[in-house]
Amino acid sequence: MLTFDDCLGLCDLTEEEVAAIAEHEHLPMIVAAELGNYIIQGSDGALRVKRIIIDDIRHAASVGDLTHVLALKLVLRHFVERHPECRGKPGATREAKNDVVRKFLEKIPGHASLSLAS
Repeated sequence: MLTFDDCLGLCDLTEEEVAAIAEHEHLPMIVAAELGNYIIQGSDGALRVKRIIIDDIRHAASVGDLTHVLALKLVLRHFVERHPECRGKPGATREAKNDVVRKFLEKIPGHASLSLAS
């Protein structure tokens, strides 16, 4: 049986980046690690992850959680440092991101009970 740490070690994301995906998509961390690994492998995967983190920052700011905004900005900074292809480029559109997530969720047995976050 694989643990979360095993899955994290197999994907190209940090735990904080996976947590941002889990928060954004309302998924358990282990599922978010798999989803994040799937997304990051795509040709514009880094931009998609960047957009997820930015969306999380905007949501945290809209609810006044400034501590979380700061934490997510640090996650974003670290992510962009590791993925220079994201510098100065906007992230993938919400529609494109949702298409990737939808395709991923369709592969999971019982996916009908999972839904995309708006």
